[in-house]
Amino acid sequence: MSVSIEDIRVAATTIAGEVVRTPIVRSGPLSSEHAAEVFIKLETMQHTGSFKDRGALVKLKSLEPDEMSRGVITVSAGNHAQGVAYHAQRLGVPATIVMPEGTPFNKIRRTEAFGARVVLEGDDVNEAEPFAHEMADRDRLTFVHPYDDERIIAGQGTVGLEMLEDVPDLDTIIVPIGGGGIISGIAIAATAMKPDIEIIGVETELYPTMNNAINGLEQTVGGDTIAEGIAVKRPGTITREIVERLVHDLVVVSESAIESAVQSMLTQAKVLVEGAGATPLAALRAHASRFEGKRVGLVACGGNIDPRLLASVLMRGMSRAGHLTRLRISITDQAGTLAKVAQHIGDSGGNIVEIYHQRMFYDVLVKHTELDAVVETRDATHAEEIMQRLVDAGFPTRRLHEDKSAG
Repeated sequence: MSVSIEDIRVAATTIAGEVVRTPIVRSGPLSSEHAAEVFIKLETMQHTGSFKDRGALVKLKSLEPDEMSRGVITVSAGNHAQGVAYHAQRLGVPATIVMPEGTPFNKIRRTEAFGARVVLEGDDVNEAEPFAHEMADRDRLTFVHPYDDERIIAGQGTVGLEMLEDVPDLDTIIVPIGGGGIISGIAIAATAMKPDIEIIGVETELYPTMNNAINGLEQTVGGDTIAEGIAVKRPGTITREIVERLVHDLVVVSESAIESAVQSMLTQAKVLVEGAGATPLAALRAHASRFEGKRVGLVACGGNIDPRLLASVLMRGMSRAGHLTRLRISITDQAGTLAKVAQHIGDSGGNIVEIYHQRMFYDVLVKHTELDAVVETRDATHAEEIMQRLVDAGFPTRRLHEDKSAG
C-alpha cells in the first residue's frame, strides 16, 4: 500500500468527530518578528496533547474484529503511547505499551490512566522495540508502529489536509522530524493540494537521523535533548522514501535554539509546546531571511512538556534576556549592612527574588562575607545600573554568569 491523498481523505473521514480538528492561527508577534505571515497549527489541542491521536485512531479502526479482541502493542516513551492507549480504551481494544526503563513516572502514569498495560524494557525506544515484537508474536498482538506504517502516515497526513483547507495560500510548511510519520503525511497531502508548496523538515542537532540517512552522512546520533519527541535513532523505511521524494529541505537546529523557541512560543505566540513542537520556530529563526515575505505554517506537534523542564526553560530565558540576574556582592559582616544592600537594590527598581550569604567557604576576609542575590530587572541595562549603584556605595559586585570561576 502506498499512501495517497485519497488515503488521507479517507483517514480524515475516519477520524471526524473523534479527533480534534485543530485550528491554525496567525501569530501577530511572530509574523512581525520575521517579516512573514506566520501561522501555527495547534496540535497541542488534541485530547492527549499531540498529533499522535490521528494516526493511532486510523490504525486501530483498520483492524479486523479478531485483531481488536486480541489487542495491540506498541513501543513509545511518550505521545504515541498515549495516543494508542487513549483510543484503544475508547474502542475497547486491550493495549500494551512497552516503554524504556528510564521513562519518567508522569508519562507512565498518564499512559496507564488510559487503561493500557505498561511494560518497561531497555534503555531507549530502539532497545525496547525488539522486545515488543517478541511479545506481539508470543501473545498474537498487533504491533502499532509509531511512524513507519501506511495507516499511521495517512492519519498524520490529515494535519496537512486541514492546514491547506484553512489557509490555502501557504507557501511553506515547517514540520518536526523524528521517524518521519507526520512530515510524510503532510508532504503527501500538501503537495497534492498545492504542488508548488515547500515542505521543510527540522531535526535537533543531537538526532539528525533523517538528514544522515538521506544525505549519506555519519553524524553522531544520541544524547539528552529537550526535543525528546523527535529523538529517533533510525528513520522509517517507508517514511524515508516519502521524505526523499517530497520534502524540499532538511534543517538541523541546536538545543539552545529549541529551548529559546519553547519560551518564545509561550511568551510571544501564547502557545505551550514541548521541545519537538518548538523546532519549526527554531528553524524559522535560524533561516529567517529565507522566509521573508512568505506565508509560513509551523506545526506545533505537541504540548506535553514536563512542568519542571518548562519552569527551568522560562527561568533560563529570563536570565538570558536580562530579566533575572545573579549578583555576588562583597560586604562587611556587620549589623545593618544587608539592609543597606537591599535598600540600594530596591531604590534602583530591582526586585530581590532570592538572597543568601556565606561566611564559611568563600575566600574572603574573616570580617567580610559575600552575598549571592538573584534580582529581577527590566533588562540587561537595568542590571548594570543596579550593579554600578552598589559599587558606588562601596559594595564590590559582579554578575556570576560572567565569572566562570564563581562557585
